[in-house]
Amino acid sequence: MEKRQVIVIGAGASGLLAAGQAASMGAETLLLEKMHRPGRKLRITGNGRCNLTNSAPVSEFIARFGPNGRFLRSAFSHFFANDLVDFFEEIGIHTVVERGGRIFPVSNQAQDVVDALVYWINKQGVTLRTGLTADRLLIESEKIVGVQVCHSLSDNKEKSLPKQDDKRIYRASAVIIATGGASYPATGSTGDGYRLARQVEHSIVPIRPALIPLKTAGDITSRLQGLSLRNVSVRVLIDGKKQTEAFGEMLFTHFGVSGPIILYISKGVVDALRQNQKVILSIDLKPALDEHKLDLRLLRDLDSHGKQQFNTMLKGLLPSKLIPVCIDLTGIAPDKAAHQITAEERKRLRMWLKDFRIEVTGHLPLAQAIVTAGGVSIREVDPHSMASRLVKGLFFSGEVLDLDAITGGYNLQAAFSTGWLAGRSAAQS
Repeated sequence: MEKRQVIVIGAGASGLLAAGQAASMGAETLLLEKMHRPGRKLRITGNGRCNLTNSAPVSEFIARFGPNGRFLRSAFSHFFANDLVDFFEEIGIHTVVERGGRIFPVSNQAQDVVDALVYWINKQGVTLRTGLTADRLLIESEKIVGVQVCHSLSDNKEKSLPKQDDKRIYRASAVIIATGGASYPATGSTGDGYRLARQVEHSIVPIRPALIPLKTAGDITSRLQGLSLRNVSVRVLIDGKKQTEAFGEMLFTHFGVSGPIILYISKGVVDALRQNQKVILSIDLKPALDEHKLDLRLLRDLDSHGKQQFNTMLKGLLPSKLIPVCIDLTGIAPDKAAHQITAEERKRLRMWLKDFRIEVTGHLPLAQAIVTAGGVSIREVDPHSMASRLVKGLFFSGEVLDLDAITGGYNLQAAFSTGWLAGRSAAQS
């Protein structure tokens, strides 16, 4: 049995910040990680480049998290994007701002970020124990007093405990749960934090994937596999009613659709499917043109290419992969001369270009989601300290909480900010 002041469970982005901050304030700090190396998920974020944060203002950050975003206001007021950039500069990670305000390390290497954070926590005096899973929280008189751990079955490369020790108890005055969500389980994010929170009667908002590619009906997307569309608009229709819309880039795959705007709308789609609602994606292939301007464009094309066959004329309007699909769905003969296209056929073409519909039938598994939606209810956590409202000395930070945003550095900033605040609060407690 070992005595500590602060124990942090999970050595991801949030846990590393939490442990380092607690130790920097003088607390004897133990960081527990079930994998044999810390920061496994952080190493693959941003396609291995690590989108640290965003240059957007606080108001935009909060809006990106939806109704729960207000919870982050206090954490952001203590430690926000500018503070994070300054912090990384101090530990040797220089940053650059890219399109959309995304902030990356200059090296474009997520591994550099992890290495710098691990070096930093070591300098602060954090004790890191890997290959250990937090088995249960120890509570006495409604107060946290420690953690019981066991060997990680999923990652046995690290011999942190003698083999004869199946269990070990670490005593502490404060415990921070920073175990992440339930996506990318190979990195250690297997939902341990939800299990631990339930042990002490915390409520868990149902977890489900956020930022996830979608599966679609029929063979249209498989025929278009590999096609990327830029500057298109996608509307989400749920039981026939428009719910949301996104503009940008999307990708067709063998199972459905992916890409930035699909990820952006995916959480609402997942929630609708969970309620057995019908979901249709309406793709506007020409969002820069309204109905009238598009009709004038079609009239010009039909007139100037009057002797060409319809499928040839379409090369000026659509990517080649999309032409056979257009012909099938509009019902216009491919070998019909352009000048023979009727007004009714032109209308069908115009309507399809502005409203290309695909039905959504599902999504990829939670394990493949970029972010987990749901988690520990923020109603049971004090936003000013990240402390549990149910158990004294217990804190939460990062993705284990019911907080999720779109891509762009927002989620990682929330992990860093809540970790920073939880670490300092735990040390002060």
